[in-house]
Amino acid sequence: MYNHIMVPLDGSELAECVLPHVDSVAGGCALGKVTLIRVVSPFHLYGSIEHRISPEERHRLDERGLAVAREYLEEKARSLQRVSVPVECVVRLGEVVHELTNFAGTQGVDLIIISTHGRSGVSRWVWGSVADRILRSACVPVLMVRAPGCFPGI
Repeated sequence: MYNHIMVPLDGSELAECVLPHVDSVAGGCALGKVTLIRVVSPFHLYGSIEHRISPEERHRLDERGLAVAREYLEEKARSLQRVSVPVECVVRLGEVVHELTNFAGTQGVDLIIISTHGRSGVSRWVWGSVADRILRSACVPVLMVRAPGCFPGI
């Protein structure tokens, strides 16, 4: 049913709670591939110090962030190798929701599997929700996995 699953990871244990679900879904489908993806926000400082950092230094910091993200994804990909599906790692630089939905829309993604805190009410309004924004903007099915031990309404 699914040929290409996209799994956004941000480096947190919360995001990684989807990996057993990815194992299960991938094991039950004749998949083409699983893509682990991480979006790194461009380096940015607020205030008067911003103009003191050269464009070259900003570029170097962005490249370092991308390298760290790539290493992280490759480590997580190794944990999925027991599934007989190719796992690719993709790192993007930019705004998280835009990059994720753009990737899903242009790369033939059939399913997005993403974790969520399961917040609602004021806490969701204050903290925002990348998962919720992806759910509302993606043109493919989204499987949202609640974090273990989440407390609805918090």
